[in-house]
Amino acid sequence: MFSRIVPQPGPPRMLALAQLANSVGDGAYYVCSALYFTRVIGLSPAQVGFGLTLGWAVGAVAGIPLGHLADRRGPRGTAALLAAATGVAVCAYLFVSSFAMFLVAACLYACCQCGLSAVRQALLAGLIEAARRTEVRAHLQSAVNAGLAAGAALGGLALRFDTREAYLAVFAMDAAGFVISALLLLRLPVVPPSPPRVGGEPVLAVLRDRPYALVSLLNTVMLLYMPLLSLVIPLWVAQRTEAASWMVAAPLVLNTLGVMLFQVRVARRVTGLDGAARSVRRSGLVMLAACAAFALSAAGASASTAAAVLLVAASLQVVGEMMLASGAWEIGFGLAPRDKQGQYQGFFGTGTAVARMIGPVLLTTLIMDWGVAGWLLLGGLFAVAGWAMGPAVAWARRAGAAASGAPRREDLGTAVN
Repeated sequence: MFSRIVPQPGPPRMLALAQLANSVGDGAYYVCSALYFTRVIGLSPAQVGFGLTLGWAVGAVAGIPLGHLADRRGPRGTAALLAAATGVAVCAYLFVSSFAMFLVAACLYACCQCGLSAVRQALLAGLIEAARRTEVRAHLQSAVNAGLAAGAALGGLALRFDTREAYLAVFAMDAAGFVISALLLLRLPVVPPSPPRVGGEPVLAVLRDRPYALVSLLNTVMLLYMPLLSLVIPLWVAQRTEAASWMVAAPLVLNTLGVMLFQVRVARRVTGLDGAARSVRRSGLVMLAACAAFALSAAGASASTAAAVLLVAASLQVVGEMMLASGAWEIGFGLAPRDKQGQYQGFFGTGTAVARMIGPVLLTTLIMDWGVAGWLLLGGLFAVAGWAMGPAVAWARRAGAAASGAPRREDLGTAVN
């Protein structure tokens, strides 16, 4: 299992260890943060929801210029700086005593997280040869899931004590994880910054790249699966099925283990932009089948039958998720100009922030209010977006080939090491 999480020695392993270091703290943070904000700080659930939504909205915008900063100054130093800044942002939560202070801390945290995500992708693109980026990115995702699982267990201990000190210890651990991550990133080779802009070239060229914007939009639609595991499926299992209460956690556990064990294997099958587009298209169909299975779980069957159907649905969902991730990584890297990976990864990564913002409200309304029809509509949306990715990628490739001075990944040789 270790070899599936941590890649071979060198930059790939150091990148994975850096991700693992901060994902352990993140796992504990995700488990405990809501209760800390409400029970310790004294905020209402509505205030917490608004603050986090605002934070991710600001972070989605900030990720693009922060990615551009990595292009201009070099991704290694920028990534280390943002990792340390994220640790500081986590510590800021420890001093929050009002809603206004919470809003500032939430925006700071989300900006650092979104920027760090974009810059890490640019760093990976600069350190790893083009043909291996998606496989290495899969290793990083496996490391993240392993860290989140371990962190969630530690967060569970804090919930067991349910004291201010226990929650503060979790936040301190998360901050320390980001500092360790920053130190690990500084041990990587230096990736030279991009050359200065030529006269008349826009600062943020990605904002004028309409084909890439369409690809990013379709990826955002596909990422709407994200709130399913953490919010919608638990509500669906508890309120609409006959399954035992423990089945609320089963899909999340299955998903975590599935990604840890099989994401790298799935990613190895994706080579080139054509293969990536096929992977996303097939992901949409698998997601449609998963949504149909989740809908079927509420057919009034016995508890054991409902549980079996839910496990089938969750298995289909994680397969679709891994296929989507592998294809999206290849597309995100492959369509970005070599000298603008930071800002392009920042733009592509806004899909995650947007899915976190609108996904919970959209999917709870769609699924919990519309029931089976909502599941089928969501599945159809996944299928259509997955199919549309192929023509969108083809358009982006044509536009990239016609643009002067913007080499795409398939035109590149070995990356800097």
